[in-house]
Amino acid sequence: MNKAARPEIPRKTVYRLSQYLRCLQRLKGNGIQTVSSEALAKAAGVKSTQLRKDLTYLGQFGTRGLGYDAVQLAEMITSHLGTNRLQPVILVGVGNLGSALLQYRGFEPEGFEIVAAFDMDPDRTRETPLRVPLLGMDRLETTLSEHHVRMAILSVPAAAAQEVTNRLVEAGVLGILNFAPIVPVVPEHVVVNHVNLAIELENLSYFLND
Repeated sequence: MNKAARPEIPRKTVYRLSQYLRCLQRLKGNGIQTVSSEALAKAAGVKSTQLRKDLTYLGQFGTRGLGYDAVQLAEMITSHLGTNRLQPVILVGVGNLGSALLQYRGFEPEGFEIVAAFDMDPDRTRETPLRVPLLGMDRLETTLSEHHVRMAILSVPAAAAQEVTNRLVEAGVLGILNFAPIVPVVPEHVVVNHVNLAIELENLSYFLND
């Protein structure tokens, strides 16, 4: 779907659409074909009014009194999220965290394929075998161009994060999942999602102590 032809969806709504999609996938696995807005909202942990508001970004569908066709709704969400086709992704920084991410087998079922990994020391022996090619940083730009990569996972030390980010952006990467412990500076057209486990734990700690 052409992004210019659809309404801009708020970031928080995009996250909730991803949650709805996983709920629908579980329903499909259990042989359930239709679902009401109340049931889907409960499964996703949101209010039904919020769910219906979020789904208005996808267009008009669903039958009053009968609910949503689970397969159709899942297809519409994947189309809007751009995950109805396998998208190439690269990972930069193959230390302990990067190696663990490469072992995760849940990317491809969700529409993402890690086509290569990069590290300053690709020849260093790793404890677990890697399932993708591990290349030196000198191969970064060439690989991005060959595979038409627009997304990258960043798991490098803080000292290298900005420099690597600059190279990714210059090579055409538009989306970065950042595990590095800094917030890299990027142009406005580049989207960076930050994953900081310590911050998430601090957030939990606050609410536990409240």
